[in-house]
Amino acid sequence: GERGAAAAAADGGRGSGAGRGRTTLPTPAVIAHRGASGYRPEHTLGAYQLALDMGADVIEQDLVPTRDGHLVCRHENDITGTTDVADHPEFADRKATRTVDGTEITGWFTEDFTLAELKTLRATERIPGTRPDNTLYDGRWTVPSFEEVLRWAEREGRRRGRPVWLHIETKHPSYFRGLGLGLEERLAKLLRRYGRDRANSPTFLQSFEPSSMERMSRLVRTPRVVLLSSASSRPWDFTEAGDPRTVADLVTPRGLEWISGFAQGIGPTLDLVVPRRADGRLGEPTTLVRDAHARGLLIHPYTMRNENRFLPADFRRGTDPDAYGDAFGALRAYFATGIDGIFADQPDTALLAAEDFRRS
Repeated sequence: GERGAAAAAADGGRGSGAGRGRTTLPTPAVIAHRGASGYRPEHTLGAYQLALDMGADVIEQDLVPTRDGHLVCRHENDITGTTDVADHPEFADRKATRTVDGTEITGWFTEDFTLAELKTLRATERIPGTRPDNTLYDGRWTVPSFEEVLRWAEREGRRRGRPVWLHIETKHPSYFRGLGLGLEERLAKLLRRYGRDRANSPTFLQSFEPSSMERMSRLVRTPRVVLLSSASSRPWDFTEAGDPRTVADLVTPRGLEWISGFAQGIGPTLDLVVPRRADGRLGEPTTLVRDAHARGLLIHPYTMRNENRFLPADFRRGTDPDAYGDAFGALRAYFATGIDGIFADQPDTALLAAEDFRRS
């Protein structure tokens, strides 16, 4: 099972070194989703620092570009809901309507701001209704550039005497390439500059567009993960290329074999690992973990959140959707499938659950 897959990945083969780096990460590893986003506004140095202080094994960044070609950490290029941009009269005229990956959005977009302009904004909580306590920190941090985060990780690594692991996502890569702001070359340049371009670097790259990871495989040797949304969805680069395959095709043994040609792992939605029944309760696990491991692929599903509204129905407690449910029970069920790691908004909870699981 798990150990065999680790050995298979480690013996060179397709793992191309991801397995070697992996030996320094515990299984299951806890990946702080957008930092400790359950407690601080996401993708801020505050969220990243808290995650690291809590002991998270890996810290996640999502990358989008600025108009002048810098990479910044935001989950979306639409910054309407995660910054105070709407309160800046000097940027009122930057409000625009864009079609991003087939969806029309009206708001403010990173590609319409220089890095210097973005730095005049402050980060805010994305879901204040669900996480009102996090709004205490609204305005405390700026939007970090990715280079700032690399410098922060270097500093923290020296202070701790061990590297800080990062999990770095290219967001909407086809869309940005179309604007002349291709993410991959810019990312590769920074990875090389900060020594994270090797097969054993304490770094994962990730994207919902397989072609972005294929492109990265030609630029750096850093381990790569293909993200997989719902079974019926289709990666946007497939849509643009007229590739008829859906995620359902990619999670078959044949699809996983194809992914293993240029990536070391997959990052499926948790529902692809353990589907939910019609009543919202957890069903039986699929064969995805076993099938991925058989092809030497790591599996890092997303996203574990403690609040009732995000949990399977059998782990909800009480009637308040924003109160915590039985997160430990849900994590136990997910870890039992043999996953290699999990993205979590509350890394401290996931770390305690991982410790319990390793002891059991």
